[in-house]
Amino acid sequence: MNYIFFGTPEFAAVILEDLIRSGCVPIAVVCNPDKPSGRKGIITSPHTKIIAEKYTIPVFQPDTLNEQFINTMKALKPEVCLVAAYGKILSKSLLVFSPRGFVGIHPSLLPLYRGATPIQSVLLNGEKETGVALFMLDEKVDHGYVIKMETISIDPEETRLSLEEKLAHVGTKLVLRYLPLWLKGEIKESTQDESRATFTKKFVTEDGFVDFKRDDPEIIFRKIKALNPEPGVFTFIEKNGMKLRVKLLEARKENNDSVITKIQWEGKKPEATVMKI
Repeated sequence: MNYIFFGTPEFAAVILEDLIRSGCVPIAVVCNPDKPSGRKGIITSPHTKIIAEKYTIPVFQPDTLNEQFINTMKALKPEVCLVAAYGKILSKSLLVFSPRGFVGIHPSLLPLYRGATPIQSVLLNGEKETGVALFMLDEKVDHGYVIKMETISIDPEETRLSLEEKLAHVGTKLVLRYLPLWLKGEIKESTQDESRATFTKKFVTEDGFVDFKRDDPEIIFRKIKALNPEPGVFTFIEKNGMKLRVKLLEARKENNDSVITKIQWEGKKPEATVMKI
């Protein structure tokens, strides 16, 4: 299969490395540009770029997806393009340059949880199951025809990072098993039911704030599971006559209770604790 891989963060990197290790190597990888990271603003490469360079695969990091970039991609003559959490809007002129178009790998059961944060959102909403959709991209967000989906159960102790990794491996399996069949015309895609569509939002720092006096303990527990490490979950606790910001890093269930097991006081290192919510 002659394809270009579009993707940027860890979710995409897991899929990319799985595909490469399975012998399904892309002719090129497209990801976002390097950017400053952390308090010191160290310029950091996207996860997919690191994987691609490890296997000496050409990497493209365009600021804009202009005509020059599209022509460069056309010259590579891909049969199809794969997209997993790329992070940029793909124009109609870009979506049509490869013969079989663009196929997306989205970590939800479309049309549920379209958008940028499906993994965090299912955890926040207390869903019992989720999955991955292999679908055809069009100009709308996560809107195109579905090629194949697979459902998985969500463990009560699942975190955003652990669920993300599981779903990435499921995405790889869908690509390896069903994309070749679809390219041969042996699988017919299906239309999404627009009446069931739901959408997710990007989370910001304020979404991670919790108030022990007002918030439901279950919601606090879900936030800790869903919003770490980014944007993070925090509260304010009075200590020595001062209100200090405290990051809530980890939590677990003990019998019927939710318990915070790791915190980080402002200006301090993370520490283990046992704090009933």
